[in-house]
Amino acid sequence: PAGLLALFCILNSSETLAVFALVVGAIALHEFYVLAHRIQPIRLAGFLTLIALVGAGLWGDQFQFAAVIAASFVVVFLLSAFTGPRENATFGMATTLFGAFWIGIPLAYVLWLRKLPHGDMVIITILLGTFVGDTCAMFGGKLFGRTKMAPALSPNKTVEGLACGILGAVLTIWFAGLYQDWITGQNALLLGFAVALAAPIGDVFESYIKRDFAVKDSGKAFGAHGGAMDRADAVLFTLVAGYYVWFAMAPL
Repeated sequence: PAGLLALFCILNSSETLAVFALVVGAIALHEFYVLAHRIQPIRLAGFLTLIALVGAGLWGDQFQFAAVIAASFVVVFLLSAFTGPRENATFGMATTLFGAFWIGIPLAYVLWLRKLPHGDMVIITILLGTFVGDTCAMFGGKLFGRTKMAPALSPNKTVEGLACGILGAVLTIWFAGLYQDWITGQNALLLGFAVALAAPIGDVFESYIKRDFAVKDSGKAFGAHGGAMDRADAVLFTLVAGYYVWFAMAPL
C-alpha cells in the first residue's frame, strides 16, 4: 500500500510528492529523535528545518536551499538557548541538525529531480532499482555470503551480498530502460551503477547509527519491516546520486 501511494504521489504532481515526502520524512525524523532522546535534540528546530528544506525543494532552488541550511543554525541555537537550561547543549544542537539534514536534504533533491525532464519516471526507476537491489543483496547474502563486508559497522553484511545487490540494481534499471524511449541503454547503465553504489552506503550508514544506539529497527511504522528510516535509508542516498547523474544526462 505504501508503494502504491508513493507511485500515485510521484506521478500526480510535485505538490503531492512534497506532501508525501514531508509525511514520511517527519515520521523518519521522529524515529531518529526517539533513538537520540538522551542527547536531548531540539525537536521543534529539527521539524522546522525539515519543512523548510522540503519547501526549498518544491518552490526554490539551490539559493533558497543554502539559505535554509544557514538559517537552521540560528533557529536551533535560539530554541536551545531560550527553552530552558539544557545539559550538553552542543550535542543536542548537533544531533538536531544531523537528523534534519540526513532526512531533509534528500527530500529537497527528490523534488528537484521531479522537475527535470521525465523526472517522475526517473524517480520511479531509481526506487525500483534501489529496492530490487536491496532484495538481491539480502538473498544473495543468505545464499552465498561468506566474507564479512564491514563487521564493525554492519555485522550481517557480506561482500557476496553486496555484489548481488549491485548486480540486481544495475540490471533492473538497465532492463527498465529497455521499455522507456526517454533513456538510452548506456545512460540506463550509468544511472544503474550510481544507484547500485549509493544504496549500500545509505544502508550501512543507518546500520552504523542503529548499532551506536543498540537497536535493531528504527521504529515500527512498517510493522515487521521496521520503521520509516529502515525503509528509506538507501533511498535517501540513491535519490541524491540519481539526481546528479540524470541532471548531467537529461535533455534540458
